[in-house]
Amino acid sequence: MNKLLSNQYVRGGLFVVIGLFIGWVVFHSPEKAEEGHNHATEEHNHAAEAGKAEVWTCSMHPNIRMEEPGKCPICAMDLILLNSGSSPQSDAMAIHLTKEAAQLANVQTSVVSRQNPEKEVRLYGKVQADERLLQNQVAHISGRVEKLLVNFTGEPVRKGQKLAAIYSPELVTAQQELLEASKTKQSQPEIYEAAKEKLRQWKLSDGQILAIENSHNIQPNIDIEATTSGIVTARRINMGDYVSQGSVLFEVSDLSRVWILFDAYESDLPFLKNGDQIDFTIQALPGTPFSGKVKFIDPVIDPVNRVAKVRVEIGNPGGKLKPEMFATGIVKSNLAEYKDKLVIPASAVLWTGKRSVVYVKQAGDEAIFHLREIELGPKLGESYVITEGLSDGEEIVTQGAFSVDAAAQLEGKPSMMNQEGNVASTGHNHGEMSSDQSAGASDHAQFKVSGNCEMCKERIETAAKSVSGVASAEWSSETKLLHLNFDGGKTNVDNIQKVIAKAGHDTEKFKAPDNVYNELPECCLYRK
Repeated sequence: MNKLLSNQYVRGGLFVVIGLFIGWVVFHSPEKAEEGHNHATEEHNHAAEAGKAEVWTCSMHPNIRMEEPGKCPICAMDLILLNSGSSPQSDAMAIHLTKEAAQLANVQTSVVSRQNPEKEVRLYGKVQADERLLQNQVAHISGRVEKLLVNFTGEPVRKGQKLAAIYSPELVTAQQELLEASKTKQSQPEIYEAAKEKLRQWKLSDGQILAIENSHNIQPNIDIEATTSGIVTARRINMGDYVSQGSVLFEVSDLSRVWILFDAYESDLPFLKNGDQIDFTIQALPGTPFSGKVKFIDPVIDPVNRVAKVRVEIGNPGGKLKPEMFATGIVKSNLAEYKDKLVIPASAVLWTGKRSVVYVKQAGDEAIFHLREIELGPKLGESYVITEGLSDGEEIVTQGAFSVDAAAQLEGKPSMMNQEGNVASTGHNHGEMSSDQSAGASDHAQFKVSGNCEMCKERIETAAKSVSGVASAEWSSETKLLHLNFDGGKTNVDNIQKVIAKAGHDTEKFKAPDNVYNELPECCLYRK
């Protein structure tokens, strides 16, 4: 019995030991596993932190920041690696672009320099007859038109040519007096000379008077002779008409010299002066260059179309230049008051209507830009004179300024339309707004468009915006200038001007078709 109890105690103790060992194993292993798991987690977190050191962004939307490569959520372009340590943090308002982003946006820069600016003023006008060479052929005696030797307008005549014959009772009486006085000219020379002088007052030449005296016959008709050579521009009489002394019979224009009358807008007049050379072409004579000096500038502005006439005088051998032909001229005006001023390309300027800004590149190899407000002087074709805001030797963005400005807007930094800057919008919303407009409209231009009223403004701007690639268009009825923002890769200034001209408004290069212009409302007719 005692032995049996002893065996039972031994077995019980053995079970207790085994149970303790199993409990130790069970409760000790999870602790080790948890420590291993924590160690792995720690290693994983270190790897994540190492991954976070790499920041991926979009070259066209730099506000996008991703921890791993992929696609841009706005434009679906491949993200590029951003080296965050390369961008200086000293200027929070600077715009930082990666080299890849600058290349994709075609951002180009140039150094600002001083020049002697020369402005090209483009003028439009017509050939006109020289007013000093216009002659009226009048009747110097009353009578009836018996013969008409010049029958139509446009017929050339030469000096001394017979134009018409007039029967005059007064002339018959005067001839009789001459014949009677000629018989007593030796004894009464004063009466003889008075009779001849009376005929001279009626513009009979000494040859005609001598012919009457020698023939001893009275001529019933008097011949009207041309007093100048030229072209008959108006015929005022018909066969059988009765005319009185002083009546205009013909108008004759001498076209051996002509005037070219150009229209100069108020904004162009400060750059024009007497003696300036104008190089011009005639629409009807393509490929033939002409040039002349400014002889006269009208001191009075036309109150209807707001232009002053600029006159050029030129010889017309062969009569190639005919009145009413269209002419296009260019005056290169040296701007002495802006000598040695800074001149920059027009494509560098972002113009808002109130402010003009450029982007200045920070010195160094990195694409870092700062917004700078400037003051513009006169426009010189495809460039501007700068009166304030830039220094000689600074480097500015001349192509792709809109792309740089779009990046500034995305990052909430000062930009063309937002002088102070603000918090950047979300990538989704901003992508909807700027992917087709801000990034594409990289060129700015301005040119004159003829018009009068608000209806003209709406028609001009609508026509310009209908051209693919035009982002914005604003026309002023006061300056007649149209300001454009457009994508130079999709269109150009000539195409935009053609569309505006087809809508009925003359531009600097193209004239609106007459049939379209004539259908405009009365208030829009600017050619009056």
